Amino acid sequence: MNINKSIELFQRAQSSIPGGVNSPVRAFKSVGGNPVFISKAKGAYLYDADSNQYIDYIASWGPMILGHAQGDVVKAITEQAVHSTSYGAPTELEIDVAELIKSMVPNVDLIRMVSSGTEACMSAIRVARGYTGKNKILKFEGCYHGHADSFLVKAGSGVATLNIQTVPGVTAGVSNDTLTCAYNDLDAVQQLAATHGHELAAIIVEPIAGNMGCILPKPGFHEGLRSLCDEHNIVLIFDEVMTGFRLAKGGAQQVLDIDADLVTYGKVIGGGLPVGAFGGKRHIMEMVAPLGNVYQAGTLSGNPVAMIAGFNTLSILNENPSIYKELEEKTIYLKDGLQQALSSSEIPFVINQFGSMISVHFSAHEVTDFVSAASANNEVFKQFFHAMLNRGIYLPPSPFESWFLNNALTTADLDKTIHAAAESMKEIKA
Repeated sequence: MNINKSIELFQRAQSSIPGGVNSPVRAFKSVGGNPVFISKAKGAYLYDADSNQYIDYIASWGPMILGHAQGDVVKAITEQAVHSTSYGAPTELEIDVAELIKSMVPNVDLIRMVSSGTEACMSAIRVARGYTGKNKILKFEGCYHGHADSFLVKAGSGVATLNIQTVPGVTAGVSNDTLTCAYNDLDAVQQLAATHGHELAAIIVEPIAGNMGCILPKPGFHEGLRSLCDEHNIVLIFDEVMTGFRLAKGGAQQVLDIDADLVTYGKVIGGGLPVGAFGGKRHIMEMVAPLGNVYQAGTLSGNPVAMIAGFNTLSILNENPSIYKELEEKTIYLKDGLQQALSSSEIPFVINQFGSMISVHFSAHEVTDFVSAASANNEVFKQFFHAMLNRGIYLPPSPFESWFLNNALTTADLDKTIHAAAESMKEIKA
């Protein structure tokens, strides 16, 4: 596959952008080789600067659940943009979006719009601290909640991809206020809560983890977290930046039947534009300024172009809930096909899947947390990634990222992917 233009662009980018990219995992450091520069996308396909076509399993890391350049969404963005791209003042559209979210999601009384998932998670932690009067938080190893200081302690995603053990710039004080446990280890959380419950403002968790691959919660894990939070006056925060509006209209809260105190959103909520949000129970969200004294603000919060993109995306999902069933059926079809394709080799593997999230781990053991994800044979993943890329299949360039399916994918696309996987395994050397 010819990627000469991408190679030229990457060389040019490195003279003006750190590492040549504006988000680290895009640099292909984990898998090696030259990143592919994308020029356009439509439906289930990406097209690079050399006009190569790829079947897309990143979906812009989740937002493009309906496929790229979905007609209704693009039309709405275009119509809104002619009225200006930003006002810095309230609009009726912000109310429409908030009301739509409340109608779709259980247990969200008030919601505040921001511009990214990082900002949403950062703000939710601040609100939890303001509400409880406590300072420490608990996060889980391998869960990534954005790049705010407190979240970079034992984080997954790009931090794991680049094997960064300690992040310069994160102070000892911040690290001391961030406690960690292994994902799915409820016993460890119970022990930690017994010692630090009086200091813990919040437990923040990806309900279905997506930043160390797709990692499913063990039965009783979230129920146990909910019980501990109730017992110790700890705010339970579900980071649904990935899972929100992707797994179901009501996200992971609905699918898992767990009520979080606060929920953070991003990705799908913006329909491909930069949008985040945090919301939850009224008595906690009333701490947010101007109702309360927990200050949070943003010049572009509630941006009209972003709001119209999110509103139209969410409206389509709300009016067509069968999309979720279709997406899950496609993902299970892909999982079953990959299971057969990868079994043609003697290299051990595990496939994790939940809804329209899926990941492949070249491991002989089940992958349930960051340690088991990191112990997989990631050298094999590198070979698999490039073999698939050469066959026109665009996977996340890291073994620590979930794949995301979009509903524009056809059975023919899935069959091509499965066939490419079988052929790719013939090239891999363990």
